[in-house]
Amino acid sequence: MRERWQRTLMILWCANFCVTMGMSLIIPFLPLYLTQLGVHSDQSVARWSSWVFSIQFVTSFIFQPIWGAFADKHGRKLMLLRAGFGMGIMTACMGLVNAPWELLLLRFVNGVFSGFIAMAISLQASVTPADKAGRALGTLQTGGIAGSLIGPLIGGVLSEAFGFRGCFYFTGAMLIVASVIVILFVHEDPAVPKERAKRAGSWRDLIQLWPVFLGSFMTQLAMMSIEPIVTIFTKEIYSGPHLSIIAGLVVATSGIANLIGTPTLGRLSDRFGQQRILVIAMTGAAIAFIPQALSHNLVVLLLGRFLLGLFIGGMLPSLQVLVRKLAPSEMQATAFGMNSSATFCGNLVGPLIGGSVAAAYGIRCVFYVTMALMFANAITVSINRKALTPKVVESKSA
Repeated sequence: MRERWQRTLMILWCANFCVTMGMSLIIPFLPLYLTQLGVHSDQSVARWSSWVFSIQFVTSFIFQPIWGAFADKHGRKLMLLRAGFGMGIMTACMGLVNAPWELLLLRFVNGVFSGFIAMAISLQASVTPADKAGRALGTLQTGGIAGSLIGPLIGGVLSEAFGFRGCFYFTGAMLIVASVIVILFVHEDPAVPKERAKRAGSWRDLIQLWPVFLGSFMTQLAMMSIEPIVTIFTKEIYSGPHLSIIAGLVVATSGIANLIGTPTLGRLSDRFGQQRILVIAMTGAAIAFIPQALSHNLVVLLLGRFLLGLFIGGMLPSLQVLVRKLAPSEMQATAFGMNSSATFCGNLVGPLIGGSVAAAYGIRCVFYVTMALMFANAITVSINRKALTPKVVESKSA
């Protein structure tokens, strides 16, 4: 018979898959949807696309710690439902808009409701034994990765069959389905949030987690600095047939490697320690940019992308487990919210840095700049290994 944390893991994995699949299937055709809303010139489409894509990260960055603090007092499950139903309704409404500013406004509000994945991680961490946390959070992460890989493919099929507006309705439905799954199958002891609320925590208790938050920020920055322009780079080194399929393969390779690296290195972090695996993964991710920067053929580029995804996958569960171990139990959701906020900040800053460096010095320089930042981050974590080591035994209520 499965233990409670294992049952919760299976349920939240399915919910995370639904959420990320739904959200990722609408991203590829946002520029095309804008043309239907009256935006026609290439410059205007590019400008509106960047605004619509980025605006959600701005509000997500601001509100994640706020919702995390609320979850510590009132429960993680409530916050999962707030995020799921809120994003589901907002996304469905995006299929009803008739002007680009209306889509921009809904994406802005959608960022306020976001945070489903962060709260799922926080809830899973709260019910998982400490010695199984790396394995559990690594496995949970694969649900989101699998959804993000399958989402664009399903989005392409649905957009052909039902149009772009139908995709928004489908995505809203998937988010609501995820919320219903949580209502029916995820159980949180109502006494636990009340006990946590009695032990008032201080924001100063989270200062020691700054290397973790920096690591989460840099992880997303490393991925997103090159993600928006990797298709252009693929076009530079590959002149054969089926360019769109090859470009999709290059993008998907890192996600496929994530599926391998996240649970595997998550289990290794339980055995050898999160700090050690984190330094190894950060160093490996930095090195993985070298073959990408030097690549002049598709095979070398794919190898570099695979290695990058493999090591990035190792960083994710280690960072999350460190949040669980270092944050006081009464402030764990707040800490996960801040970690999620750092992730959204990386999603926002990464493309800006990548685009600016590529425009000024060429795409290959983006790899070198990101590699240097990753090496610096690995050094920072290595220097602060003692600060990232739990000093007290966790309470059972955590």
